[in-house]
Amino acid sequence: MKPVTAASIIRKQTYGVAVKNGNNAVCIGNNAPVVVQSMTNTDTSDIEATVVQVRELAKAGSELVRVTVNTPEAAKAIPAIREQLDQSGCDVPLVGDFHYNGHLLLTQFPECAQALSKYRINPGNVGQGVKRDVHFAEMISVACRYDKPVRIGVNWGSLDQGLLERLMDENSWRMDPWPVKSVMYEALVSSAIESADKAVELGLPKDHIVLSCKVSDVQDLVAVYRELSCRCQYALHLGLTEAGGGSKGIVASVAALSVLLQEGIGDTIRISLTPGPGEARTREVIVAQELLQTMGMRSFVPLVVSCPGCGRTSSDLFQKLAAHTQDFLREQMPFWKRRFPGVEKMSVAVMGCIVNGPGESRHANIGISLPGSGESPAVPVFVDGKKVTTLRGDNIAGQFQEIILEYVETRYGNGY
Repeated sequence: MKPVTAASIIRKQTYGVAVKNGNNAVCIGNNAPVVVQSMTNTDTSDIEATVVQVRELAKAGSELVRVTVNTPEAAKAIPAIREQLDQSGCDVPLVGDFHYNGHLLLTQFPECAQALSKYRINPGNVGQGVKRDVHFAEMISVACRYDKPVRIGVNWGSLDQGLLERLMDENSWRMDPWPVKSVMYEALVSSAIESADKAVELGLPKDHIVLSCKVSDVQDLVAVYRELSCRCQYALHLGLTEAGGGSKGIVASVAALSVLLQEGIGDTIRISLTPGPGEARTREVIVAQELLQTMGMRSFVPLVVSCPGCGRTSSDLFQKLAAHTQDFLREQMPFWKRRFPGVEKMSVAVMGCIVNGPGESRHANIGISLPGSGESPAVPVFVDGKKVTTLRGDNIAGQFQEIILEYVETRYGNGY
């Protein structure tokens, strides 16, 4: 049987969109790696809070960060936010999220328009009738003036009502009318493509356009993006809107996006999670990275393989060690990725008993097999398939961490 790998996924060919800030250019589409992005939830007019959260998201691995631009105060804050980020060495491109009054904010605050690297426009809420066309044209004009790419993002909950009514009328005249949901699908796809084509007519190059059609149901999202991908070559942004929080939001997002990514659809993704009380906003970035990494499409940080535990693993030592090791690896990556190219592909195993422990540990670059119930209190460590030492005592975590550091230095620093 021929193995399925990330290399065997045929990506849909799309236009490449460069999102730039200074010397940092993030490419979306044209077979570039799928880009991870996220969005702040701060009041953008609070410059300090927004800068802190953007930096946290960028450090976690968000390659683009979107911020809300909904008021004159938020628009005025953007240049200062950009300046403070650049001064701190954070060059992540900022995307401005505009709804309802974007045409006013972009034209009245040119410093904001210039400081942003990309604009997000929702064609469903830029106005109605003639006003819609005028407001949309004003926003595209600003994008052309400052050479900025635009995401035209259609949402299930804010569809262009004029377009929807037109399609509903057309459907009523069919000999065999479509189901209402099919008409809704068509409205989403048509709104996105017609808006993009209009932007091109207004002078925005095709390689400056990203499309999205956000819905909150897994099967709806898959159906809409399959159709959208068939009917255009614009770069596509994937995301399940209003996915929810906790395991529900993660499972729903991963279920939808993994199907589309496996079919070669999608150039950039966002996992939209509702944070729990006190939960870091960076969780959505980690989930997006882990989705792409577990599918074999990209590598961001060494991931820990660990067993779920069973009756043999009465101690929680392996659970604590697995969590500690994954946190340690993530903490090291900002430093490691500059000094040790390729370390993000390293595999680490933390196993809880003798059943699969030694075998799984040998498959990893570095593996440790902790003792289960009734087993000897000795902890073998394997490096590239060979047992190199046995750990004992109360500082297993510290000793294992030192072995990882030595391996990284040797394997990815000097090579062997």
